Amino acid sequence: MPTVLITGTSSGFGLDTAKLFLDRGWNVVATMRTPREDLLPRSDRLTVLPLDITDPGSIERAIAAAGPLDAVVNNAGVGAAVPLELTTMETARSLLETNTLGTLAVAQAVLPQMRARGEGVIVNVTSSVTLKPLPLVGFYSATKAAVNALTESLAIEVEPFGVRVRLVLPGRAPSTKFGSNALVLPQTDDQNAYSEFARKVFASLRDSSGPITEGQDVAEAVWRAVTDPAAPMRIAAGKDAEALMPKAG
Repeated sequence: MPTVLITGTSSGFGLDTAKLFLDRGWNVVATMRTPREDLLPRSDRLTVLPLDITDPGSIERAIAAAGPLDAVVNNAGVGAAVPLELTTMETARSLLETNTLGTLAVAQAVLPQMRARGEGVIVNVTSSVTLKPLPLVGFYSATKAAVNALTESLAIEVEPFGVRVRLVLPGRAPSTKFGSNALVLPQTDDQNAYSEFARKVFASLRDSSGPITEGQDVAEAVWRAVTDPAAPMRIAAGKDAEALMPKAG
């Protein structure tokens, strides 16, 4: 049976995606920075491995331990909600290192085996924030937009080797940890100028009314990207994301 490696499975979209692939009979290699065996149902088809996608050695060890892979889902990432004026270079580098360069590094690590076999699928999970300008997530959006661009180029480069590459773009998901993790802002004098504006934006992030994205939406979109050779390059996940996706024609 086929095997998928999924990054960032400790919570949210990654965890839901790992559960779905397990339920549908795949071997699942679930990776996370700090492995926990209690998050997923016990199964002889499940392997939990440590993986820090910003650490080349960690990537190399995880790929070696995973064995032959039919699919890789790059889901791991970090978020930040902060005005661009106040985005420190440290924050910017951290976002870029994880969201963009970490995704690239995992793809680079797995491509040699896929090219050698003449088959395989890589799915990169980005975000619908790349489809519409939004405040406070400017640099986060930039790192995800960069992944969109490199994914579409990579797809062309590896298609002759029988390898498929696709994108999944989730919408706003109040139930995930992104919102809570992103709500912490530095309390400085400069921050005060943005405080009232930021409070309104955060309130909208917490709002679960209207179209939103559920973890199952993302899991199903990833499943389609992996299993359907005719799947489009970009797959929206969630009704809000679908509404933002440009219509063909």
